Amino acid sequence: MRDLRETALAVKAASAELGLLGTEKRNEALAAIADALLARKAEILSANEQDLADGRANGMSESLLDRLALTGARIEGMAEGVRQLIALPDPVGETVEEFTRPNGLHIRKVRVPLGVIGMIYEARPNVTVDTAAIALKTGNGILLRGSASALRSNLALAEVMRAALKEVGVPENALAVVEDTAHESVDAMLRMNDCVDVIIPRGGAGLIRRVVETATVPVLETGVGNCHIYLDESANYDMAEAIVVNAKTQRPSVCNAAETLLVHSVWATAHLAKLLAKLHTLGVVIHGDAQVRAVDKLALPAGEEDWANEYLAPELAVKVVDSLEEAMAHIAQYGTKHTEAIITEDAENARIFLRGVDAAVVNHNASTRFTDGFEFGFGAEMGISTQKLHARGPLGLREMTSYKYIVSGNGQVRS
Repeated sequence: MRDLRETALAVKAASAELGLLGTEKRNEALAAIADALLARKAEILSANEQDLADGRANGMSESLLDRLALTGARIEGMAEGVRQLIALPDPVGETVEEFTRPNGLHIRKVRVPLGVIGMIYEARPNVTVDTAAIALKTGNGILLRGSASALRSNLALAEVMRAALKEVGVPENALAVVEDTAHESVDAMLRMNDCVDVIIPRGGAGLIRRVVETATVPVLETGVGNCHIYLDESANYDMAEAIVVNAKTQRPSVCNAAETLLVHSVWATAHLAKLLAKLHTLGVVIHGDAQVRAVDKLALPAGEEDWANEYLAPELAVKVVDSLEEAMAHIAQYGTKHTEAIITEDAENARIFLRGVDAAVVNHNASTRFTDGFEFGFGAEMGISTQKLHARGPLGLREMTSYKYIVSGNGQVRS
């Protein structure tokens, strides 16, 4: 743990220096990182292949292997995400509001970096780049603790980024990877209040729960995605099919993929058999209630665990409901406050759903797959926050800042 503490202290010292650098210098560092990712793609892929080989040997599921895997295209996408951040406004130093008091004091509320971000995450090595880039853009240091299954990939990516920082004269210790994969290293990070300013967990429900219950460092909680699509009575079939297919099959292993489909009984009578047949042709396993199984002989019986399950796989729970209110009640009981969607041509039902469903993101006639920093125009993201304090939804640049008040006077004293 002494090595971990020394690493955290080095990140803290570097973050203080990073916070004083201007936007131009931090953008220069991001450009160097994007270039280096592409230039050193081969060695990154080589390290990732070793992690994948170990994962296969250890019986890792296909969905987790997909999360772990890097490809040339994915590395190019990571580099593009970094470049998008360069083009976005730097929130650090932004005046949120300002006013003058009757006594002449001028007060400004100004955005500042959070300090040191402790990132604890599972499997996905792209998180290493996405989160480091956001931290650097906003003047934050970052301490990255990924899973053992992605250690070689994460170390390779961090080495590439640190070398790029050093090349342009930015403190390389502004980002570091925790090499100790023992559970004790996570517990230690969660209690480093003097070194780490905020912890962000990104992974499964077990990891997030452990972090929230154990940490003394403030936690910015990201959440799992039991995302629902509700097909209202008036839903257009072609639109509904396109959205459901996209939300479930475009990339099943991510948190914004749809996991539960709720279907109005009138719509189900007219269209459900056709939609489920389409999903079967795409390899989706259906878990359905009795009404679903009546029209789909291939459907498996859905139990209580299915309504709460984040499959992260080509599996979908399907339930027939009799009203919008029943659909919303189901979402309230089983949803994880991530992303929920309604497909409807009824403007009033859309309004009720959008206002009444408690989630970070609610969609009308759009796939759940858009809940993503890249798709929202934020560049890369730290994760999707499902809590309500400080930040909610895709965590982009502004969400990685706090603020302070700058008070200017001309000799005022309080009577």
